[in-house]
Formats: sequence, structure tokens, C-alpha cells
Amino acid sequence: MANTTAESAFLNVPMNEGFDWSDSTVPVRDALWNHYMENNGHDTNATEKDMEKYLSMSEDDIKSDVEKLLHN
Repeated sequence: MANTTAESAFLNVPMNEGFDWSDSTVPVRDALWNHYMENNGHDTNATEKDMEKYLSMSEDDIKSDVEKLLHN
């Protein structure tokens, strides 16, 4: 039987609903994807690998990463 982990629904929350400092309506998942793409020369394979960890992270861990990566 395959090992399945439910990903956090927080990845689908619009940035402006998850973070009071954001006015973006893109989902958290897309904001993270865009960040990694912009910082690795638009390498889709590298971005996919970077994003994989978020599929098994808790909401609190995702929020912490977003704060570190996207909040200036």
C-alpha cells in the first residue's frame, strides 16, 4: 500500500487571508513556487524539488517558511 500524506489545506489559502502583511490573492502554494522559480533561474525541476517538502509540512511550519522567505 502506498504511503500517503495529506497536504496542508493552508497551501491553497490566498496570501492575503493567511498573512496580514500581504495584499496578494495568489494561493500560498503559488507564492512559494514563484519565489523558488525567481531564485533558481526558472528551473522547474529544481523548484519542484524545493516545493516537495511543503506537501508534508504542518500549517505552522509552512507559515514560518513563508514569513522567512516572502516577508520583507
